[in-house]
Amino acid sequence: MVRNLIRETRFLAKDRGAIFWLFLAFLLSVVAVSFGVAEVREQRETIAALLEEDAADRANALEGQEDWGSAAYYAFHLTYAPPSDFAFAAMGQRDSSPWKHRVRMLALEGQIHEADTRNADFGLVGRFDFAFLAASVAPLLLILLLYDLRASERTMRRHDLLVATAGSPRSLWLPRALVRVAALALLLLIPLWIGTLIEGAAMGLALQATAIMVGSLLIWWLIVDLVSRVDASPSILLTSLIGLWLALAIVIPAVSKAAIEAGNPVPDGGEILLLQRETVNDAWDLPKEATMEPFVERHPELADHTEIEEGFEWKWYYAFQQVGDQVTEPLVEEYRDVRLARDRQAGTASLLSPMSMVERAFEQLAETDARSMIAYEDRVRDYHADLRAFYYPLMFPEEPYDSELLDDLPSYTPAS
Repeated sequence: MVRNLIRETRFLAKDRGAIFWLFLAFLLSVVAVSFGVAEVREQRETIAALLEEDAADRANALEGQEDWGSAAYYAFHLTYAPPSDFAFAAMGQRDSSPWKHRVRMLALEGQIHEADTRNADFGLVGRFDFAFLAASVAPLLLILLLYDLRASERTMRRHDLLVATAGSPRSLWLPRALVRVAALALLLLIPLWIGTLIEGAAMGLALQATAIMVGSLLIWWLIVDLVSRVDASPSILLTSLIGLWLALAIVIPAVSKAAIEAGNPVPDGGEILLLQRETVNDAWDLPKEATMEPFVERHPELADHTEIEEGFEWKWYYAFQQVGDQVTEPLVEEYRDVRLARDRQAGTASLLSPMSMVERAFEQLAETDARSMIAYEDRVRDYHADLRAFYYPLMFPEEPYDSELLDDLPSYTPAS
């Protein structure tokens, strides 16, 4: 077997067509990893700069305030989801979902659902990252390397002689295909491993990614091998394999996505934003009891401090801001649940498409999947609740303003 592998390696080195596809695979892998590393570093630099500016802006906003309501109104707080160490390999939902917000004590859902995606176009066309390369491009390169191993020999009428000389078809085709598959996998993975070292990602993640990549190539090797056994010309085999690749890479994912979206209609984020703003704006013209009663239901501990004696009081203002969130809660919960349901069904549908399965697997390793972005939204809500828990006991009993207490303001902590 070793002798056969050495022989096929020498044969591969003389095949200019195969060398071209292997070189292209390596080049594309370098580009994909480089783009990913650059994007992750840019996002980290953006977060670092925003953290510094956010702290300075908040300190400036709080300086000179004389009451809790004004302090809460003018202070912004940065929340963010930092990219994981392996995010360079699969940017996933970070291109289409916000990963940073500056929030304040006003109604929250409108702030969450405001657009904050610098690369919104990528949500339509997709990013050329390693996950896309491994899922969609690598199988195509493998097809180009393997489709004519048998067919070319048949065309040149050397097939039967080669098989007879080798002793068995397995001892001939298996080493030849194995050398090409191994070379393709190695050239694709070397940049990924280097990127893992540069980003300081856990080697366990690199090993899992390697297993996913190799597993995908093995599946496609089996597919190509079965199709290439058909006695047909190389052009017919290539056309058939490209058609199969298109079906698995484009048609099935597109049809399944359309079916999932049709079966799980999701409220638009704009609907949540509009409903909340209408609720908040209407509160100005409603009797104050219409605001304070639903607020007290959520905060019974403040019931003794909700009497409004003047035309405008900060506690009434923040009460109807929260009521705006309360009114949108059913729509927000539906929006969240439907997105999770779509994600679960997309995971099931990916069983029909090796490409979708590979891409989803990489996004899960990189923590850039839909669940990770929804978890970030939940974390923003939890932080906003912490801000309310800090301000309400000071604002509603009308405690004397003390700027030193602002040193205890809750600070946002991203997921580890």
